[in-house]
Amino acid sequence: MYTVSKLARACGLSRSTLLYYESIGLLRRPGRTEGNYRRYGATDLARLRQICAYRDAGLKLEDIRTILDRPGGEASAVLKRRFIEIGAEVAVLREHQRSIARLLQTNRSLWREEMMTKEKWVEIMRAAGFSEQDMRRWHTEFEKAAPEEHEEFLRYLHIGDAEIGHIREWSRTGA
Repeated sequence: MYTVSKLARACGLSRSTLLYYESIGLLRRPGRTEGNYRRYGATDLARLRQICAYRDAGLKLEDIRTILDRPGGEASAVLKRRFIEIGAEVAVLREHQRSIARLLQTNRSLWREEMMTKEKWVEIMRAAGFSEQDMRRWHTEFEKAAPEEHEEFLRYLHIGDAEIGHIREWSRTGA
């Protein structure tokens, strides 16, 4: 025999979930002990394990009730229908992912436009005490240590391709 807590624990559920299943009729109301405690048996445990298996597969409680209360071939039809529904839900979620990716790309571009330009960067470097020669040395070291990131940074500053090519060339050659 099982109490509410023992039965719930046996299936990895909370006590309140088990009582909810009982209240909606998914799990039968059990007999009571002399002390008025619920008393569940092996058939209750088996049914609750079935409920959990179907819940883990993403079935709705009403579908689980249909399968368990009408076992004559209903399971296959319900599972196939839910399989198709999940496929449609996945398609919607994938479209959400694509939309979010587009928004992130758009927002990243907007953020870059609003946040930093070549002029702002040069102003910051000068305010920090960098001379023209210091800035050239900074570019040279950046190009030597991380050429791809250097180019990406220059693009971040919204510098055109021709000027990026020029900066990277003198950064490599010193000319």
